[in-house]
Amino acid sequence: MRPRALEWSVDNCTIGRTMAILGERWTIVVLREVFNGIFRFDDMRVRTGIPRQVLTNRLGVLVDNGILRRVPYREPGSRGRDEYRLTEKGFDLYPLLVAVREWGDRYLADPGGPPLRTVHRGCGADVHATLVCERGHLDIAPRDVVPQPGPGAIRREQSPVS
Repeated sequence: MRPRALEWSVDNCTIGRTMAILGERWTIVVLREVFNGIFRFDDMRVRTGIPRQVLTNRLGVLVDNGILRRVPYREPGSRGRDEYRLTEKGFDLYPLLVAVREWGDRYLADPGGPPLRTVHRGCGADVHATLVCERGHLDIAPRDVVPQPGPGAIRREQSPVS
């Protein structure tokens, strides 16, 4: 039986569009640093070892896409520079980073355990990324989720499969 997904185009896929922005390794590392409170270029470069030009490019992509914004600052006796702060669009990526961290903790952590926890400021309990539906069902298993065409789906023209 032919998968139903083959009936629909992926030309306007939002996952593909998202990965065009976030899909390079250093981009996620930059976001990790900003979410951890590292806002300045030199601090990011020293902490991560990202080559200067790569960091410049990644920050530029994130600013151009409205995920980060530049905020000028000046240390006494120095020239003006920019910090990189999250926009609302950027903050909306936090669940993605939590999910990536959780996956890494489960499959890639050192024997001593993961190097970072994300906790609820209000009570100190660990924070997790979970699937929920609009009707309030919590912690839905991935195998209980079914992809369906959305309002922007474009049906492909039928062509014979070789």
